[in-house]
Amino acid sequence: MAQVVKIISIEHLTHDVIKIVAEKPEHLLYQPGQAVDVSINKEGWEEKLRAFTFTSLPNEDHIEFTIKTYPSHHGVTEQLLVLSVGDELLIHDPFGDISYKGEGIFIAGGAGVTPFIAIFKQLEKDHKVGDNKLIFANKTKADIIQADKFITLLGCNFINVLSAERLDHYEHGYITAELIKNHIKSENDYFYICGPEPMMQAVENHLSVLEITDSHIVREAF
Repeated sequence: MAQVVKIISIEHLTHDVIKIVAEKPEHLLYQPGQAVDVSINKEGWEEKLRAFTFTSLPNEDHIEFTIKTYPSHHGVTEQLLVLSVGDELLIHDPFGDISYKGEGIFIAGGAGVTPFIAIFKQLEKDHKVGDNKLIFANKTKADIIQADKFITLLGCNFINVLSAERLDHYEHGYITAELIKNHIKSENDYFYICGPEPMMQAVENHLSVLEITDSHIVREAF
């Protein structure tokens, strides 16, 4: 059964990404990296569910979502853009396959970085960021979500790939097997993948070429 929560704050992070902070439902349990079905408690929108990843931590007294919006689709994310503090969301049951298993390389495309935001937030809190790396693919620099935070947290272990811009200190094009290989530290590295399905399939093909076993690949399946 869905629980009703009020929005505490809404903040624009990039030109098309917003961060929504809301009340935490009673008895809500989830793990960093998991998502939840969300709908808007507004006439005509209660049954229109969309999966959004928690970017808050389970022990925080609120919940937070970092959401890429698509106004041209005239759907749920367009409606989110016109909500205000005090408006209500319906929170359903958490789910998701991404969880932290050990040090390695996180590979994200666009809004696929959201489960990794929560995982890195937990690692930072536990002082266990270690030598984890993030390869983040976007169209342009302006599309990079939480760039400053990841630069501060990861330094040179934050690798950006831009497909629509050529800039100094940024990889250009798409994620390749060679790029991944250049950042592998150990045969025990885990590989965490989240992004648009074609991107995830391409990365999995690269990992197959690199002879990475399935047991060391963690991907989102929903």
